[in-house]
Amino acid sequence: MAEIIQKDGTWTFDGDAVRIVPGRDKGVGLLRQTLGEVLVPLRALAGVSYEPGRKAGRLRLRLRDGADPLLQVTGGRLPEASDPYRLTVEPDRGGVAEYFVDEVRNALLLDQVDPGPTDSYLLPGPAVPITVGAGDGTVAFDGDRVCLEWNWTTEEAKRSGGAREFRVADLRSVEWAPSRGLENGWIRFALAGATQSSAPKYDPHTVELFGFKKDPLMALVAAAVAVRMPHPAAPAQEPVPEPGPALAAPPAPALPPVAAPSPAPAPAEDHDALLRRLRELGELHQAGILTAEEFTTAKAAILGRF
Repeated sequence: MAEIIQKDGTWTFDGDAVRIVPGRDKGVGLLRQTLGEVLVPLRALAGVSYEPGRKAGRLRLRLRDGADPLLQVTGGRLPEASDPYRLTVEPDRGGVAEYFVDEVRNALLLDQVDPGPTDSYLLPGPAVPITVGAGDGTVAFDGDRVCLEWNWTTEEAKRSGGAREFRVADLRSVEWAPSRGLENGWIRFALAGATQSSAPKYDPHTVELFGFKKDPLMALVAAAVAVRMPHPAAPAQEPVPEPGPALAAPPAPALPPVAAPSPAPAPAEDHDALLRRLRELGELHQAGILTAEEFTTAKAAILGRF
């Protein structure tokens, strides 16, 4: 087992997974603190590296493309303080960091983990229920339903429509973008079959973000929703053809006429055998193999043996 403990957090590798626990240092971003402990299975890793520095080094995990819903929705746009897969390493702990890297790399080689993209999520995503208020609204998600509520900063055209609620099954996509310079960010929910405004401030299914401290938390909401939707790289399912008009079943082929079976002679005292024969004749008659006339003739012959 390999472990490195820093103010920024604690990483532990047991051969099967890397357990990441965020620290309480002021440099730990709000997103990492809110996300909490993360367990990254070995099969979700594409690599690991340590970058030494004069003041501090950086230990980084590189996940396979498509393995983590958080990385999927953020697309490499998370700020350093919000990245759960980066650990600040003090200069005197560089040797421990290098040992950690060697242990993970050796395990990746031994298990022959494919570093390429995956078509399914290998991490569970943030826990639900989750509620985040930032920008011009609040998003609440319980694992099935998304609810958007507005505040005093919301444009009247969007706020006048009231709160919005919809299910994950109604969504086509969920997107998150951070604020950059004078451009606001957003979290956008695209409903299947619905037209969408290009401006987040007017879109009733988009919360506009103004670049404040809580903005990255909306990425957690987006990840919690995305992990419950079809994976973007999942193989497309072939559409099931609609049933055509019902066709009449072809008539069953006519059976050749069956002669009434001649009961074998049986001793008069063997009543059980005669009763079984009667039952068999009744079943043949019910199945349509014997006509009523044939059944009556055969039945009379057996009854005459009692």
